[in-house]
Amino acid sequence: MMHMTFYWSRQVTLLFDSWSTTTWLSYALTLLACLIVPAFYQYLEDLRVRLRLASSAAKASDPIQAPLLRGKLSAGGKFSAFNLAGAVIFAVNSAIGYMLMLAVMSFNGGVFVAIVVGLAVGYLLFRSGEEDVSVAVENPCACA
Repeated sequence: MMHMTFYWSRQVTLLFDSWSTTTWLSYALTLLACLIVPAFYQYLEDLRVRLRLASSAAKASDPIQAPLLRGKLSAGGKFSAFNLAGAVIFAVNSAIGYMLMLAVMSFNGGVFVAIVVGLAVGYLLFRSGEEDVSVAVENPCACA
């Protein structure tokens, strides 16, 4: 039976029919996965922002100071190595974000709390650094 309101139970089916928990151990491992994946989501978002910063720094650098980087990484416009890597990271991060949304839609209270805590821990570890990130991120998603 699919729940339409939050419930608290160790029995949950998450994302796939084969990912169903019946014991406390399987539920605990599921919650652990629901902690790790959102933290990885935040790591990938931080990696994408840092890649964008490196891309803008490579484009703005003097060709005399960085002649090898300029020719290899910024040549090609939209199909440069930085842009292609950023697109791949964005695609993987978007897929993870949608999977997290679907996991929350299981309406299991423990899964919801684990995902929110995982996002907070990931943000604390990877995205709340002291350095000033002076790049505008073009992601309209509120969870990014």
